[in-house]
Amino acid sequence: MSVTGSGPAFRQFSRDQSVLRRELRDDTVKRVWGYGAAFRKEIIIFLILTVIGSALVVAPAILLGRIIDDGVDAENKSVVITLALIVAALAVFESLLTVVTRWFSSRIGEGLILNLRSEVFGHVLRQPIAFFTRAQTGALVNRLNTDVIGAQQAFTSILSGLVSNIIQLVIVLAVLLSTSWQITVLAVLLLPLFLVPAKYMGRRLSGLTRTQMQMNSELASRMTERFNVAGALLVRLFGRPSQEIAEYESRAEKVRDAGVAISVNRVVFAAGLGLVAALATAIVYGLGGVGAVEGTLSTGDLVVMAALLARLYGPLTALSNVRVDVMTALVSFERVFEVLDLKPLVTEKDDAVALPHGPVDVEFEHATFAYPDSEQVSLSSLDLRPEAETADDRPVLSDISVSVPAGSMVAVVGPSGAGKSTLTNLVSRLYDPTEGTVRIGGTDLRDATFDSLRDTVGVVSQDAHMFNDTIRANLLYAEPHADESQMEQALRGARIWELIQRLPDGLDTVVGDRGHRLSGGEKQRLAIARLLLKSPSVIVLDEATAHWTASPSQLCSGRSTRLSKGAPPS
Repeated sequence: MSVTGSGPAFRQFSRDQSVLRRELRDDTVKRVWGYGAAFRKEIIIFLILTVIGSALVVAPAILLGRIIDDGVDAENKSVVITLALIVAALAVFESLLTVVTRWFSSRIGEGLILNLRSEVFGHVLRQPIAFFTRAQTGALVNRLNTDVIGAQQAFTSILSGLVSNIIQLVIVLAVLLSTSWQITVLAVLLLPLFLVPAKYMGRRLSGLTRTQMQMNSELASRMTERFNVAGALLVRLFGRPSQEIAEYESRAEKVRDAGVAISVNRVVFAAGLGLVAALATAIVYGLGGVGAVEGTLSTGDLVVMAALLARLYGPLTALSNVRVDVMTALVSFERVFEVLDLKPLVTEKDDAVALPHGPVDVEFEHATFAYPDSEQVSLSSLDLRPEAETADDRPVLSDISVSVPAGSMVAVVGPSGAGKSTLTNLVSRLYDPTEGTVRIGGTDLRDATFDSLRDTVGVVSQDAHMFNDTIRANLLYAEPHADESQMEQALRGARIWELIQRLPDGLDTVVGDRGHRLSGGEKQRLAIARLLLKSPSVIVLDEATAHWTASPSQLCSGRSTRLSKGAPPS
């Protein structure tokens, strides 16, 4: 018998015991089963196959014992051949069963991951901009990766492991006790020698692993900040490469030290388990061998007990930590639910109506706005500042009433912090006013559909964002069905068509991370071309012409309503 340090039994003791102190919400388990309902048939078939596979564990060992007793010792060749063929057939069947069970397991697990990721991704995109200004991007992405994958284990690894380990343990113990209850009891009494050091080493490994993961996370965050274009530019401009390299090496050395400590502890742990396994094997062969000599135990039974003893400790150690595994999966689910339960501030009514087509007026009627506090728009576990913050009681905008007729242009000027961007955010309904109303075409934006609002209002910000994709893809993001002639017309209107023609790949040129392969003016022109391709009725320019000489009135036809924000004239 042997127990390796990399097997399932070893991994069970590297679980984070701190999850046991976590208090779950009362409805967590109910919501988890709700997600599993979509895979009810697959789960039932999966469990049936798991039960069959677990029951087959003892069959090869029992057959090998019969080969020795009824075949070899009895000098009966036919029995040896027949039972050997049955063992081979069982091996083939077990292999096929493993493949089919794995297919169902993967289908359930990957299907659950798909459903959870899609739901979380869509829900996050509906959050207000304030959510993204506070949330740590890495922590948010982690919810869609680590936590979602941890959650699906409740339906695959843990579910199958719990069922299979219980069945294996019952069957193996039954066979061992029926063969020799005295030897079985002695072997089980060695279990504390197995569990006690394993628990201690598991806690130590868990702490070391958490430390290593935290340091790796910090190292990855540092690389992400320094490797994007803006971060690399800042490092070069301020002449800090040497210091950055030294700090990186210092952090990387700590990761190395943690890795060495984990490896050494694993080797010590594996050696200790090997010692316990050797003692158990010595008991079986020692006492069992004496029994075989005295005739109280056959040679075949001795082989059966030695083979099945290796199947005893794995399920026992796995079941000893089943509560930790279940809680780990449920905590992962709850972390995902935490995101899903954050209600978006801006929502679409069930009876929402479409905004009118064509030229429209923009009207503010006694509009007042104050930014929401952190509890309304963020989660402490994702926030850059975990403590709750209370929003300033003073409104950013107070009792604003203004009407912008269709086809006109209005410039909003004022010092920084005066509320110019907030005013434009209300027009595009990134936020709703705290009091009062914002109307487009006579329709309260709270009563309008999101699709019609996006078709009607177009915005170009001062720092226009570009995806790390081609110019064509960035343009088509505004109007997916646009053809080459429409894109050319939009690019000409933004006065960037000549530049695009000079590029080696033309419209298929990749703009780089955040569009940094383009100059500031080129990026803004491309953003305006994207707006022209969309051709909205209401155009909002948030200092979008800061890097070039064209005036806002040159951008669009007289049928559009234009709101332009800028600094006060000197």
